[in-house]
Amino acid sequence: MIRINIRSSCSKLVDNNFRALRNPNYRYFWLGQCVSLIGTWMQTIGQAWLVYSMTKSAVLLGVLGAAQFLPVTLLTLFAGVFVDKFPKKNILLATQSAAMLLALTLAALVFTHTARYEYILILAILLGVTNAVDMPTRQSFMIEIAGREDLMNAIALNSVVFNLAKILGPALGAVLLASLGAGWCFLFNGLSFIAVIFGISLIKVKPYVREKSENSILQEVKDGLRYIYTDRILFQTVLFVLVIGIFAFNYNVFIPVFVKEVLHHDAQSFGMLMAALGIGSIFGALSVAGSRKSGPKMKVLFLSCLAIGVLLFAFGYTTQYIAAIILMVALGAFSIYFSTTANSTLQIHSQDAYRGRVMSVYSLVFAGATPIGSLFSGASISRIGVLDTLRLSGILAASLTLVILLIFHTKHKTQET
Repeated sequence: MIRINIRSSCSKLVDNNFRALRNPNYRYFWLGQCVSLIGTWMQTIGQAWLVYSMTKSAVLLGVLGAAQFLPVTLLTLFAGVFVDKFPKKNILLATQSAAMLLALTLAALVFTHTARYEYILILAILLGVTNAVDMPTRQSFMIEIAGREDLMNAIALNSVVFNLAKILGPALGAVLLASLGAGWCFLFNGLSFIAVIFGISLIKVKPYVREKSENSILQEVKDGLRYIYTDRILFQTVLFVLVIGIFAFNYNVFIPVFVKEVLHHDAQSFGMLMAALGIGSIFGALSVAGSRKSGPKMKVLFLSCLAIGVLLFAFGYTTQYIAAIILMVALGAFSIYFSTTANSTLQIHSQDAYRGRVMSVYSLVFAGATPIGSLFSGASISRIGVLDTLRLSGILAASLTLVILLIFHTKHKTQET
């Protein structure tokens, strides 16, 4: 009897936490991502190692990262118009195929000993252009393949895969890099796209394509921005994403400085803190995946923003290694609560005709806030130190969250009267 009850409880737990996988369309996509994301992280570390080995220049390595990021900043808003006009399945097949060809080209350059920095830079720019279209397409396609009821569960399961791949990909990539060379990282990544392309090709959905418009691309972009601005929930969510992106999601800047200057530890402790962040993210994603089907709530979004600010502020008073690990786990969990709720809120509250443009703004704000936040953290740390920067970041994140809530609450009350 006890064995039956345990088996029944485990079965219910799996069914609840992974319920989006019951939809074959989402299952095809998710299984493909399980393979492809590992390859993506393998290429990330392989490319960085290759470029630095070739150039011995941190500046050129930074230029490469900027080159891959810049197209996303410049083109994502326009890509949203494109996403709203064409079937998303076809767009994803095109972007994933393009990314596969770019990875295989990079592998071929390495294997034939013809790789040069300029070639790698061009490939990085082309991948950035591909990602500028791919990101809003994937985001807005999720509701079509998972449905409204299971959307949060689907996004949370994506986060689980992403964070597991973030741990496994670099580890496997490091083994290949050390034993066979960077070319094999790129080759594995290129081949890993076969899984996701095959999965997408199996998806059967009736695509939503809005009616043709005579407006120019700029007019379409302005129309999408105006739509977000006039919708209280959408605009408030985008502002929350901007605040947290700038002042909170700067772990890659403050963690290494914290480890060296406060803990006086080595690279192993840095790795453990980053692993703690990933573990917290996985726990957070599984927790969101197991939540009820009631959909995203603005209260959860607000509280997770506030919690992140408070945890950062507390981190500013931390000088113990174990306490830092605990805080990193908590930050990882609340970060996933925040990003999953924000993503699903924007998708569910967007009209079909605008969803591509709404998610292009989300992608732009989420990605665009990262370099701004990195510059802020770096400049602040150089002036006032890492602990004071953590406290300042926590105060700004929490206080701006409260200001946004107050402004929109007051505006809503005024409109009602």
